[in-house]
Amino acid sequence: MMRRMAAPFRSEVIILFYHRVFDAHSDPQLLCVKPKHFTEHLEHIRRHYRVMSLSELGDALKEGQLPKRAIVITFDDGYVDNLLNAKPLLERYEMPATVFVATGYFGRMFWWDELEQLVLQASSLPERLKVTVNGKIHEWYLGREQVEVSEEPWNVECPYNPTSRHRAYRDLHRLLHPLGNEEREAALSQLRTQADVGENDGRVTSRAMKPEEIRRLAEGGLIEIGSHTETHPVLSALPIEEQRREIRESKRRLEEILGSPVTAFSYPYGGNAAIGQHAVGLVQEAGYLLACANFPAFVTCGANPFLLPRYLIRDWDGDEFARRLRGWFYG
Repeated sequence: MMRRMAAPFRSEVIILFYHRVFDAHSDPQLLCVKPKHFTEHLEHIRRHYRVMSLSELGDALKEGQLPKRAIVITFDDGYVDNLLNAKPLLERYEMPATVFVATGYFGRMFWWDELEQLVLQASSLPERLKVTVNGKIHEWYLGREQVEVSEEPWNVECPYNPTSRHRAYRDLHRLLHPLGNEEREAALSQLRTQADVGENDGRVTSRAMKPEEIRRLAEGGLIEIGSHTETHPVLSALPIEEQRREIRESKRRLEEILGSPVTAFSYPYGGNAAIGQHAVGLVQEAGYLLACANFPAFVTCGANPFLLPRYLIRDWDGDEFARRLRGWFYG
């Protein structure tokens, strides 16, 4: 009760954290928000909250004066639908946002989307799927009856696997997630061969933006571009020098594309375990001014600008989105 009474008077900012604005047939990682729902989110925000850009939040933190009931909108990864679907809606409602781009995927699918294509969507797979990682063979028996693609809606939060393909996908995602880029690409190459699919031979709608599309996204100044590393690794799993390269090189490439400074960073995966002990210092060393993590909390005047919390947004309709925001702000 006390929090509910005090909330309207406290200076607190919530950073929202999206990935995609797209009506996907399949979304096993729950990254997509339908354009209809995103529109409802923006309409609700416009009616009830103040919206500020991430750079404005950074300035407010320096001054020690945050607004009340304010929201910052961010996107991770750099999917092309951020340009095609999100930008027109943000422009319609005149709402700023920051899009964090992983620069090693220009024009390509991200590894988790390619894994979905290779395991869940491939028209045919062998009865036994094999992948060798760091000298160890991993094998999944799919069986003849499991070769057909399942049409059942499914995501990784489901407690069951409709087919052996789904079990293999879930296991492979866990296996590939902590790998470095070279080891992960080697594993995907093995899967491409078995699925008889070429590299990035998949859905155009699931790819990352190309450099010219990033420039188009930034046109007009409403959307700021931030860095999300080169290859979207678990930073804590990498040697320090490799972390430094991922953090610095992505900044350099984006500044070359945009012709302007890139001062904001987003940690891939963004939890404390994925960030590790060294990444925060390396981000500061590289010249960034702000960095976003992925754990839910308010941004208050005492917040660390290099560990800004964010609330992950799912494909909620407007009513559910409004209910969530009320709960976060008023508890």
